[in-house]
Amino acid sequence: MSSQLRIVFMGTPDFATQSLKQLVDNDYKVVGVVTAPDRPAGRGQKIQYSSVKKYALEKNLKLLQPEKLKEPHFTEDLKNLKADVFVVVAFRMLPEIVWSIPTKGTFNLHASLLPNYRGAAPINWAVINGDSESGVTTFFIEKDIDTGNIIFQEKINISENDSAGDLHDKLMVLGSQLVSKTIDAIENGMAPNQPQSDSKATHAPKIFKTDCKIDWKNKVTNIHNKIRGLSPYPTAWTSIDGSKNQSIKLFKSSVEKIKHNESPGTVFSDNSSLKIAAMDGFIHIQELQLSGKKRMKTEDFLRGYAFPKDTILY
Repeated sequence: MSSQLRIVFMGTPDFATQSLKQLVDNDYKVVGVVTAPDRPAGRGQKIQYSSVKKYALEKNLKLLQPEKLKEPHFTEDLKNLKADVFVVVAFRMLPEIVWSIPTKGTFNLHASLLPNYRGAAPINWAVINGDSESGVTTFFIEKDIDTGNIIFQEKINISENDSAGDLHDKLMVLGSQLVSKTIDAIENGMAPNQPQSDSKATHAPKIFKTDCKIDWKNKVTNIHNKIRGLSPYPTAWTSIDGSKNQSIKLFKSSVEKIKHNESPGTVFSDNSSLKIAAMDGFIHIQELQLSGKKRMKTEDFLRGYAFPKDTILY
């Protein structure tokens, strides 16, 4: 039998939608859904619904889209839903006036093994740093972000060629199952409530475009990890011969460790392959995107583009 707790779900992207779908498919009592306001996006600046909103409309769930989370009419609407628990997955930081409303608390699903990778980009940083495992954590929300007492955790291995996108999809499914497990434990009065160790905490700050630029003077393993850790978004990039107008986004790579005397960033290509010199070997590129063009496999890209001799990437 599914939980009888009254649940308000808060989330925005696909990562959150999977958890909401898990609850709806298993007949949990979702009495309200909170998601981001509609925003214009793309070249045409058309209004875009969040992934969570699309699903909530499809399932005819009560939907709230506040501009500001401290708005009195929004907090009043939340109170009127008489929720026992709020579930937060990939949403904004909540003010105490919101997370303190439900009688059985508010918990968050975070895509890391807390206290590791507190912050906005835990999936990216785990891959960038070459970690061999990651996971998901549910925890009770408190004032400081990602610091609340841990309820449950589930671990998962990261392979040496997993991209951030691969890990995202695995954690999305694992996390949705953990959300259900957490609700059941809260309803039964069996939810663990383990404090985090602040001294062991690491951080996963938001990633900006400047953080995504490849340094070809680095080791090949670090470059490979950066490429896969930023794929498919926000995406590693490099400029051609230092040009501000022409850059390449890199989505997929492999490593060749070998001693050489080539200058870092030197391009070697033929009709079907592309490799770039780094400090201790070469990075082979399998998928890329030239500025103004679409993402392509390297062999397809090279059918229509030839790098000039002695091209250097910066």
